[in-house]
Amino acid sequence: MLGHALADVFVEEDLVLGDLPDYDITNYDDLNLKIDQIKPEVIINAAAYTNVDGCETDKELCLSVNGLAMGNLAAAAKKQQAVLIHYSTDYVFDGDNKDGYAEDEPINPVNAYGVSKAKGEELIRQSGCNFYLIRTAWLYGKYGKNFVDTIIDLSVKQEEIKVVNDQFGNPTYAPDLAKATRQLMIDKKPFGVYHQTNANNCSWYDFALRIKEIKGFEAVITPVSSAEFPRPAKRPNYSILINTKLTPLRSWQEALVEYLKK
Repeated sequence: MLGHALADVFVEEDLVLGDLPDYDITNYDDLNLKIDQIKPEVIINAAAYTNVDGCETDKELCLSVNGLAMGNLAAAAKKQQAVLIHYSTDYVFDGDNKDGYAEDEPINPVNAYGVSKAKGEELIRQSGCNFYLIRTAWLYGKYGKNFVDTIIDLSVKQEEIKVVNDQFGNPTYAPDLAKATRQLMIDKKPFGVYHQTNANNCSWYDFALRIKEIKGFEAVITPVSSAEFPRPAKRPNYSILINTKLTPLRSWQEALVEYLKK
């Protein structure tokens, strides 16, 4: 999802696009060899194991892709003196703070996915490479499975859709994040950690209601608590990301309208 959006935004640059099976970030020797051949100035990593519940049952793969592989990428970037751009998640926070989390807040993940992403952050910091670590949240877009499309699909199949109303975050439109990434490079911001999402926050229930309002389907959206909707991975209740360093993006409401009207 994000990879496609980035390719669209950086279309005028000299790009080398890679994905499985040709580029495997968990295989350092092969990855390092290919990066040696390319000699990039910038490495952007949009690869991740994002199945949050799946991470609970396959912790080894989750940690390998989201965590240990970041050591591989960071080492390759440092060797090439390239800038590494990597995306992390709101799920590195425990979600106990109703006001949300700024970039320098201490992390404390509550599920395997968050633990793996936190490990990736740690390895990038320790590597000594020049990096932009961009935390984002609740990503949706044209390619790949996402909450918006799931709600629309369910509206055709079900008369009632139950959505949790006690988890709050920042819905983020992948093309907006991709554009913000390019702007970060154009502005030559200091290396380090950044939070970038669409502006404003909401619950998953509020998000679903807005989708219904725009699409006009008849299925009923019913609020439920997280306790009523048990899942393998615990979710943070308040994983709102506070952006203190970058120009705010447009509201999630405005971005959602654009996505659903296309």
